[in-house]
Amino acid sequence: MPEWLNPEFLLSGLTPTVVTVLCVIIFVESSIFPVLPGDSLLFTAGLFIANGTLQAPLWLVCVLVTLAALLGNALGYGIGYKAGPALFKRPDSRFFKQEYVDKTHAFLEKHGPKAIILARFVPFVRTFITWIAGIGRMDPKRYFTYTVIGGVLWAAGITVLGSVLGNIPFIRNNVDAIFIVIVLVSVLPILFEYLKARRERKAHTAAPENAAEVTQRIPRVDGEATQQLPRVEG
Repeated sequence: MPEWLNPEFLLSGLTPTVVTVLCVIIFVESSIFPVLPGDSLLFTAGLFIANGTLQAPLWLVCVLVTLAALLGNALGYGIGYKAGPALFKRPDSRFFKQEYVDKTHAFLEKHGPKAIILARFVPFVRTFITWIAGIGRMDPKRYFTYTVIGGVLWAAGITVLGSVLGNIPFIRNNVDAIFIVIVLVSVLPILFEYLKARRERKAHTAAPENAAEVTQRIPRVDGEATQQLPRVEG
């Protein structure tokens, strides 16, 4: 990645400036700009706290980055909630249709808690899921309940993980690979849920077809279904 996206570069400097920069980046990535290195930045912050490079209490940094992530999610939800009607009000729009909003709303109502929490650990998705929740008119109380859970697990959890594991040489030297594994593990439940829903949809579609086929095979007498009996000679 370019130097300005390198976590060590971003976290270099005086402690007050570093903590402020860290919180601003987490806020922006959680709301409008998904390209920033949120995962590795939090992990590196925890590592720097553990080895003394960053002179700040771990608990304070965890609280601040969690608040930054939650405020970012609130902004992203607000953007989707306010911009959604304007984007989807044109019935003949090629890319923005009301049916997309309805499908999004149905998806979040069914999978909302899992989607909101797991999306936190998937780059890009954690930014877009906030817009989608707003566009899909997900219940605000439900959304913010689970975004708080996801925010604490992600922001504070990864920072603490960096503090605990960051000084292990193998992990310190393979931070990017570690986060690829974290992303893959986070995506698996979503993938399983998608495959499960797809199987259920196929089964639901096949059931009426089978019922119609069976009905067609039953002979009818005077408009009522009867059972076909074998013919007996004599």
